[in-house]
Amino acid sequence: MLRAALVSMMAIVPAVPFAQSADTHNGPVTRAQVLQELVDLESVGYNPASANDATYPEDVQRAMGRLAEKRANEARVAQEQVAQSGYGASPAPNTEAGAPAASGSEPPAYRHH
Repeated sequence: MLRAALVSMMAIVPAVPFAQSADTHNGPVTRAQVLQELVDLESVGYNPASANDATYPEDVQRAMGRLAEKRANEARVAQEQVAQSGYGASPAPNTEAGAPAASGSEPPAYRHH
């Protein structure tokens, strides 16, 4: 049991630096995000308890490839569902500010003349 716990910890520790280097645009990665990434890797067949030092890099890289493929397929299916629904995607939020455009060619300050 101690060996299984050690192997599990050895598998999680390398995932932390990878997760931090993969998402540098949005700030530091949380523990929950790292654990979610591990759960996602396990969903495509990666087992951190069975990893050994000789095959670790290749095993996790293959699992990451399968995970990327799974996510791409899920995104494709979601796009097909939106296309078939007839409703389309939600429109982008409008962030423009200001008054409506003036109907005349003169600036509003000179309309009274």
